[in-house]
Amino acid sequence: MSILEFTSKLIGEKRRWRDYKARVRKLPANYRAAVEAFERYLMYFGSEDADSVCSMFEDLADLFEQSAADGTPIRDIVGEEPVEFIEAFLRNYPEGQWRYRERDRLTDAIDRVAGDDEA
Repeated sequence: MSILEFTSKLIGEKRRWRDYKARVRKLPANYRAAVEAFERYLMYFGSEDADSVCSMFEDLADLFEQSAADGTPIRDIVGEEPVEFIEAFLRNYPEGQWRYRERDRLTDAIDRVAGDDEA
């Protein structure tokens, strides 16, 4: 990747992040607080891929913007278990997540060695 391509990608993702943050700031206070709480969680457990991260946060903003516009209560969006909600949401963005790569690596390793046991 050339320096121009890298810089262009970096600037584009930074712009997407700023746009996302501006959208969140426009949400009603309780919706904004919910999104910010999910954002903190996703920063620890989300993807490492910048494009995937941007898409994930944009989709989260879409969900809460639409829900706020429709007057949908937050509990109707996330249910009684917010961790289950955000984990299900996160599973839609497996690209770049170290947990999924490690799970795949573990499964592949066991599949390889288990094949030897069956012989």
